[in-house]
Amino acid sequence: GCSFGGKFYAPEDTWHPDLGEPFGVMHCVVCHCESQRNRRGKVFGKVSCKNIKHDCPEPPCSDPVLLPGHCCRSCPKDKKVDHIFDGFEYFQEKDDDLHKTYNDRSYLSSEDISQDDSRTDFVALLTAAADSWKSSSSGVARARFTLSRSSLVFSITFKRIGHPSRVKFIDRDGNIVFEYFVPRTASPGSNMICGIWSNLQKSHIRLLKSEQLHVSMLTTANQEEEINGKLIKHRALFAETFSSIITSDAEHAGMGGIAMLTLSDVENNLHFILMFEGLLERREKERSIVPIRVELLYHHHVLREIRANVTSHDPDFAEVLTNLNNREMFWLSRGQLEIAVATEGRNSRRISGYITGKKSCDTIQSVLSSGDALTPTKTGAVGSATLTLHDNGTLEYQIQVAGVASKVTGVTIETKPRRRSRRNVLFDMTADYSEGRVVGMWERLNARDIHMLLQNELFLNVATSEYEEGELRGQISSLLYSGLQARLQELPVPLAGQFVSPPVRTSAAGHVWVSVDENCHLHYEIVVSGLRKSDDVTLDAHLHGFAEIGELDDSSREHKRLLKGFYGSQAEGVLKDLSMELLRHLDKGTAFIQVSTKVNPRGEIRGRVHVPNNCESGPTSQIDDAHFDFTPFEEVKLDPEEIKKDPSSCFFEGQFRAHGSRWAPDYDKKCTVCTCQKRTVICDPIICPVLDCANVVHLEDRCCPVCEEKKQEKGVKQTEKSGDQMEGCYFEGDRKIHPPGTTWHPFVPPFGYIKCAVCTCKGATGEVHCEKVNCPRLTCSNPVRRSPSDCCKECPAEEKAPIDLTEMMQADGPRACKFGKNWYLSNESWHPHVPPFGEMKCITCWCD
Repeated sequence: GCSFGGKFYAPEDTWHPDLGEPFGVMHCVVCHCESQRNRRGKVFGKVSCKNIKHDCPEPPCSDPVLLPGHCCRSCPKDKKVDHIFDGFEYFQEKDDDLHKTYNDRSYLSSEDISQDDSRTDFVALLTAAADSWKSSSSGVARARFTLSRSSLVFSITFKRIGHPSRVKFIDRDGNIVFEYFVPRTASPGSNMICGIWSNLQKSHIRLLKSEQLHVSMLTTANQEEEINGKLIKHRALFAETFSSIITSDAEHAGMGGIAMLTLSDVENNLHFILMFEGLLERREKERSIVPIRVELLYHHHVLREIRANVTSHDPDFAEVLTNLNNREMFWLSRGQLEIAVATEGRNSRRISGYITGKKSCDTIQSVLSSGDALTPTKTGAVGSATLTLHDNGTLEYQIQVAGVASKVTGVTIETKPRRRSRRNVLFDMTADYSEGRVVGMWERLNARDIHMLLQNELFLNVATSEYEEGELRGQISSLLYSGLQARLQELPVPLAGQFVSPPVRTSAAGHVWVSVDENCHLHYEIVVSGLRKSDDVTLDAHLHGFAEIGELDDSSREHKRLLKGFYGSQAEGVLKDLSMELLRHLDKGTAFIQVSTKVNPRGEIRGRVHVPNNCESGPTSQIDDAHFDFTPFEEVKLDPEEIKKDPSSCFFEGQFRAHGSRWAPDYDKKCTVCTCQKRTVICDPIICPVLDCANVVHLEDRCCPVCEEKKQEKGVKQTEKSGDQMEGCYFEGDRKIHPPGTTWHPFVPPFGYIKCAVCTCKGATGEVHCEKVNCPRLTCSNPVRRSPSDCCKECPAEEKAPIDLTEMMQADGPRACKFGKNWYLSNESWHPHVPPFGEMKCITCWCD
């Protein structure tokens, strides 16, 4: 694939390049990742970008408009009225709904339900192939897949097979397109494996969506076993809340099935869909109709029985068990009901399995905020919860509450209230509350409670003496598996406005999981809730701000690192170039993670982070305390031999440079920056902004001149701040700390310096403010851009009258000079024009 701007793209991907804050997405540029092979046959990606603005059609109207997120102007359409909802959870009780006995979710197609377009669910039943040359297996597995953007997240639950060693994805021609090796650290006693196939190619996504991919799971026992199945997009997945893996007691290779079950929304009707393999014998497959019997059992006693006919070409069977009584609902919640499928006739075959709550690798969690309370408010407090549903129907919970100003009087699990004045409490855990923690077990969930929990229909509510109905509230929801081990091992760190310095009374709250791996890379996952639209009007699209990591100790120079801008309510990523100083603060517990918005640029919510680590040396060089202007283009120190072997590395000035690295070249350490992009070195001269001051000073250690008064201020501040916190702005593009008040043209990889923008460091807030350069209105008819790096066009200079060469031949006048294509008279001076850099204002030539 292709690496571009810190992101990875698969072959055939197209995208608009995102330059990040404050430039955003370049909608008039389209980039494409092309597959290429080197001489050794290794496939790599090459990025090509083109400007599509010239391809825009001419709008047929007289007043075209440019819509946000578009490149081409279009004719305005009639504005539709947007209905804004206030976020309350109350049911809309309509007369039309009162006569309904239940909402039949399992027969609705998932395409008919408004879901997030970026997520698609698939399922696969894995059994042994009857004609496989490998040793036969009795193993059965249920694999669930979620395609989120270009990553395929999967959780596989298995029975009657040894612990798997690897999972293979196979295309229609039998080629392995991806292989996942199960980590040795995975628990041998667990019957579930979790994994992610990242950065799927467009061609693989097409195969997946057209149901042309198979998945195979293998063991490494003394006798290798393999089971496989086809990935299909099933209509029942969006509603499934209970499931069962159905196996055979006999040693029949290739026999097994899965059941996907759900309850009706109102009545106790159990809908189910069965998928099975190997139940029909080969000779039976010739017949079009096969009679089967489906049983619902408790302790091998048949409670319900359904007889039906299935066709051999349609493996699915759907039915409804109506009006389950209270005992059956209780047994369902405890995982004590069994579902069995058997064929009728002489050589009958039978498979069965116990029904439990749906299993997945996702994390059940909740962020409680004052903005999501039934009566929204702004207190700056936070609640953070993680929950685990066990097979026996018990729910384990761990809740943290922080930042509340008054005594906590109630902690409850609730449903949506049907009326404003009536809360519907399912479970009260107030007795378990102690010193900001609630830890315990809900042991008496019924099947309806489990169904609502797995449908994200339950809420946590924290009441205080000041807010009797609830100061904090949050929806309990499943967070898609991300591979972050900290989710399984630790509680998240709460993020609250009350933890910001000074405290902020905000409606928002959040929590974050953080870990540091053996390579000293920081992994993080942040969830935020409670930001209301009215508070968020200053944010672009759904951008909720940026998160940063810093140190708490204000007596020393503060270190800050931008983590990642995020859209919606979640952000996750990896930070690979942490300084040793920040790693030490993480180890000591004196670091924080902070989420800021444009309303509160100095911090909306914050949390203290303690991550013990054994990192003895940071991956990047530390910044010299005495100077702001350290060399910003330091390379991450990699093994030189590894860089040499990398086909994407660059050889320049006698040494190999890693792909994506930046450095100051030996020939010009001060005023040039070079980057390595796929075996190609690109060197850019540093472009200095125009200064708005009378006296300009050139400093020895800087390329660009500064105003004399700024230099004096810097000297005074340097003296004042000895030992104090040093101010400045960190800019991700050039990885440089800029002094307060300075301006610069931003460096944005891989485009280089952007001369059409100027950034300023606001010393008071440490915020980088960048704005587009406004070009002056020109009066001439044919403006020109003097240099390719110039932002604005200019009117061409008035042409001089040509010098009379006959005059120059006379002895009584001084000789003229020719420079380039131009002639200059004696004593005339000029700045030389050097393509492609344009006029060199730091050099003056004269004719003598």
